[in-house]
Amino acid sequence: MALLLAALAVASLLAAYGRAPTAMLLAFAFAALLTVSLWRLVAESNIELARFVAALDRTDLSQSFAWAGRGAGFDRLGDAYERALARLRRERASGLEATTFAAALADGAPTPLLVIGPGEALVLANKAARRQFGRGAPTSLAALAPFGEPFVELLRGAGPGPSRLGRILADGLSQRVVVDTTVIETGGELRRIVAVKVIQAELDGAELAAQIDLVRVLTHEIMNSLTPVTSLAATAKRLLDGLDDDGNQGAADARLAVDALARRAGELEHFIETYKGFSEAPALRRAPIDVADWLMRTVAIHQAGRDGTPVTLDIAAGLPRLDGDVALLTQVLLNLLKNAHEATAALPSAQIRLVATTAGASHLRIAVIDNGAGIPAALAREVFLPFFTTKPHGSGIGLSFARQIVLLHGGQIGVAAGLPNCVEMSLPL
Repeated sequence: MALLLAALAVASLLAAYGRAPTAMLLAFAFAALLTVSLWRLVAESNIELARFVAALDRTDLSQSFAWAGRGAGFDRLGDAYERALARLRRERASGLEATTFAAALADGAPTPLLVIGPGEALVLANKAARRQFGRGAPTSLAALAPFGEPFVELLRGAGPGPSRLGRILADGLSQRVVVDTTVIETGGELRRIVAVKVIQAELDGAELAAQIDLVRVLTHEIMNSLTPVTSLAATAKRLLDGLDDDGNQGAADARLAVDALARRAGELEHFIETYKGFSEAPALRRAPIDVADWLMRTVAIHQAGRDGTPVTLDIAAGLPRLDGDVALLTQVLLNLLKNAHEATAALPSAQIRLVATTAGASHLRIAVIDNGAGIPAALAREVFLPFFTTKPHGSGIGLSFARQIVLLHGGQIGVAAGLPNCVEMSLPL
């Protein structure tokens, strides 16, 4: 710019005084050459600026603007461009790391995450969701119908706010579930992120612990009160047995009453002693179990010396080994088979089936099915509670013990949904 101004000044002076026309032409030519050079310099800087803006527009951070040694301010301009791109590269890398971390965190979360929306569109957002609901694409809420219509309706109505409780059909059993919902807006559309947590195992564990504590307190208090009654009844019986009635009917009646009292007190004492065992959870001795062999041997034990309904075995091929306490699980299965036998004993064409198959990839499903009257829906959960029985001479300990053992294995047991004459248990493989 200084040379251009100087050349123009010289050419103008020479033209004004009409001297040295050749020098004047040379000055004008030099000024023209400087003008072209200046134009090229401005054009080149504009081209580089346009390249820088285009790189930002395409998020192409691989461009380089290192212009060392070019002078004319290009060194400083190139350094400024390079610093700006370096900062963007760092921010992009940091953003990618944060996104990758968030994606890995969500994908590895133990709670199934569902993305619902727009409308009833459905995406299984992490591994836990794919394990729970299947790797095949359910792509809409309607595709979750196998997990129960109440569960689908629960998801349809899920929204921000307090957690919502409901039920889901999981591993063949109706189980408690809790859902939490967050609403986000992406691409101008509202979507709901729903966390689904099956809490039946936690509820069962807490309920079982409460039952055990209750049984422990009851047996202790009842035994404290019953022991002196039993002792006094036995003493009174012994004293009355040593007396001579002399035909006194009242004394004879008193002897019969005290005798009945002593006998009944002894029976109650035995009953309470039986339930003391329930209040102490057994320790599991886990070992790999060949499921097919175990089931066949258990059915053979059940039928040995028993004149009753034969058991039809329906065992899926290729069942994986089960890690569990074979002795305790055998007792559970024998209790279920015994109940099925008693439920069908009076039928002219009794049928009992033992079905074993996998429920998904992580659970073994064992069902005992008979053609008896079945368990009323209103009693489907009560029959597994301590002290509860529908039998005239039942103790109410068989199914409560079975539930305790299955829960200790991390499984579930219950009356199959919609099948009152089918008791099934689900055990983790």
